[in-house]
Amino acid sequence: MAEPSGTARDPEAVSRFVEHFAAQLVEAGMQRMPARVFGALLASDAGALTSAQLGEQLQISPAAVSGAVRYLAQVHMVSREREPGSRRERYRVHGDQWYEALTNREAVIKRWEDALREGVTSLGADTPAGRQLAETLAFFEFVEKEVEAMMERWRVHREKRFGQ
Repeated sequence: MAEPSGTARDPEAVSRFVEHFAAQLVEAGMQRMPARVFGALLASDAGALTSAQLGEQLQISPAAVSGAVRYLAQVHMVSREREPGSRRERYRVHGDQWYEALTNREAVIKRWEDALREGVTSLGADTPAGRQLAETLAFFEFVEKEVEAMMERWRVHREKRFGQ
């Protein structure tokens, strides 16, 4: 399939990349169809494709595209936008999709920390189970601080390497 910008690509090479990258995302826990759609968007020069383009490239139904995009939008990895002068939507991968995904995970970790704190209180910090929960809580608190510091280092590195 030709890119919207007109850049010629070897469709088989693009497909191999998309499927290989999607397989890696699936192995890491992402659902198969969102992983394939994300891979296709990431492999497009514009970083954005319409539902029809995604369906054609991936040989999937409009319903499969819709479900995949809904999931990817919920985890802040893509956004929907109107095609200029058209009622059609296209889906865009964020330039900072990994940052967004990690930030979204950070919110989940905070909820886990809250639940673990409640568990430590409920079970008693002096009990074996309470100590186990306290150690798990300490781990998540540690990870949260490290991710925050790492993301700041990433912003500095990104600015130096890519501008923006």
